[in-house]
Amino acid sequence: MMAAVAAGLLPFTGWAAEHAAAAHEGAEHAAEGLPTAAPVLFHIGPLPVTNSMVLTWVVALILVTLVKVGVGQVQLVPRGAQNFWEWLVESLYEFVEGIIGTELVKKTFWFFSTLFILIVTTNWFGLIPGVGTIGRGIPVEPGSHRLSHVTEPLLRGANADFNMTFAMAVVFFVLWVIWAIQFNGVVGFIKHIFGPKGDTKGPMFLLMVVVFFAVGMLELVSILFRPISLSFRLYGNIFAGENMLESMTHLGGITFGWLTALPFYFMELMVGLVQALVFMLLTAVFTLLICSHDEEHAAEGHRGHGAGTHH
Repeated sequence: MMAAVAAGLLPFTGWAAEHAAAAHEGAEHAAEGLPTAAPVLFHIGPLPVTNSMVLTWVVALILVTLVKVGVGQVQLVPRGAQNFWEWLVESLYEFVEGIIGTELVKKTFWFFSTLFILIVTTNWFGLIPGVGTIGRGIPVEPGSHRLSHVTEPLLRGANADFNMTFAMAVVFFVLWVIWAIQFNGVVGFIKHIFGPKGDTKGPMFLLMVVVFFAVGMLELVSILFRPISLSFRLYGNIFAGENMLESMTHLGGITFGWLTALPFYFMELMVGLVQALVFMLLTAVFTLLICSHDEEHAAEGHRGHGAGTHH
């Protein structure tokens, strides 16, 4: 009999528990703002596709289309869209060249320019009205089509997803290792990190070997931690900005929410540009630090050879 009663109560208690959990989860989402994990929209085989991935694909498709239309048929005298893209690429090239030098920019500019354009575009695209606000959520009242809070937006700012920023940082780390070995060689790469610096000799040289080996171990930890720091810096700023905009919107209510969020909206436009610039600059400087060793020696060798020829 007890089993029968329990069987009869299970559907009701299961329904009540499910709806209580859903209500509790909805309240938590409403309090927390943008969820930290990007919701999964669908699967392509075993691959889960999140709303931030969809936004990244949309932005990439738009960029490819704009470039194709703008410079599909290159003209000797640029005009229109071609003029804009040439100005953008030339400006970025001169800017990056001034930081990492002429030799290094030839090998790495394609990555740094793509990184900057993709990040700034995805940051700004995430601020378009409807991104993050159209989707499934918590209704104002049961059966209502109006939502008090969107918990699963159709699109989400790409860099407000840690997976996106970490993926870019990992790609850079792999390229950084490749460039470092190409410029220094395997032995030179290891010496650049652990090798003693300066012209010390004798017992002092042995001491410097021990000291710089310890310094190299610290540097190695710093190098391995760079993808994490790069990822969290970009992700934290964009994620916090989107949450702030949502909080300001709720502060003004349904009628004046757009007005209270408007000043912060323009601030986020600037933040989106600055964070793209910071990410590109940090990766460029990290690359310069590991690849400048051979460039300096090559320059010294060239000067020595020129002086010998003169004499």
